[in-house]
Amino acid sequence: MVNTVFYEPDTLKEFAIDVLIKAGVKLDNAEKVADTLICADLRGVSSHGIIRLPTYVQRIEAGVLNPNAETVLEKKGKSVALLNANNGFGQVAGYKAMHTAMEFAGVYGTGMVGVKDSNHFGIASYYSMMALEKDMIGIVLTHSSPAIAPYGTTRPLLGTNPLSVAVPACKEKPIVLDMSMSMVARGKIRYAAMTNSKIPLNWALDEEGNPTDNPQKALKGSLVPIGGVKGSGLALVVDILCGVLTGNSLTGEVKNITDMSGPSKTGHIFCAINISDFVDIIEFKNNIDFIINKIKSLPSAENNPVYLPGEIEYNLADKRMKEGIPIDESVIETLNSLANRYRISNL
Repeated sequence: MVNTVFYEPDTLKEFAIDVLIKAGVKLDNAEKVADTLICADLRGVSSHGIIRLPTYVQRIEAGVLNPNAETVLEKKGKSVALLNANNGFGQVAGYKAMHTAMEFAGVYGTGMVGVKDSNHFGIASYYSMMALEKDMIGIVLTHSSPAIAPYGTTRPLLGTNPLSVAVPACKEKPIVLDMSMSMVARGKIRYAAMTNSKIPLNWALDEEGNPTDNPQKALKGSLVPIGGVKGSGLALVVDILCGVLTGNSLTGEVKNITDMSGPSKTGHIFCAINISDFVDIIEFKNNIDFIINKIKSLPSAENNPVYLPGEIEYNLADKRMKEGIPIDESVIETLNSLANRYRISNL
């Protein structure tokens, strides 16, 4: 049985900031990175939470990530732009890019910003949900290192390539879709490997193409795409948008976050839609409430509760803000080892 310890979100955030600053990250960047990590843990996406901190630090120490790189504007159209992260944190570039997309949307109705030469940016919903604050719809895409074999092949080439869409509601919780194109995000398999846990057999294949419950074998093999050929096709399209459209990299060229041989060459796409330029915002949000309630009024399978995308994560975040975030002891040991190296207080 895995033992866990509960921590207040602010405690974990301050710890992450302290570590990052000691690793050479300036305060503003450290706060953005830490915020995305805690957001992930609050929403139950522990694979993208504070467990990622040691890997981020390792990339800084290896010199394959520039922690204080300036994200610069490379190209600009009326409602589109291309930003160059200059091999900096994906969180820093993502924060700037989403704000830029929302500024465009406020003027032109829609905004789209691509980011090149970036790194892992945490959970995609962190950025799509930023649009909710402006009563906009947020759409975010990113690609990743080879993990999925294109349909009909046996060799990983496509990334898990997440997509997130956030839609505001009126009285109901917003609809927040956050999904990868594989049955599960590779980070969850990485997390299972770190905590010595087995994985479901429908998550991944080993190097021979056989289903496996061993996360170590899964990491050497490939992930199963959602919906077979459909998931494979979606992963390819996201790769084209984030990699080819931004002039960042071609399919299969993004490096794994644990690959310390060089920059990861990750690309992202951030879109914002100003709802009021299409329909009255109150009317739209009331209609979203109507749709949510209509879905919840349908007969439930096996009398289970009916949840909309993002609702479980919203409820969990609310709970963890009050009760704390559970962290496995094995993860705590890894984090405290990092703290000891940088001579800061342990968790």
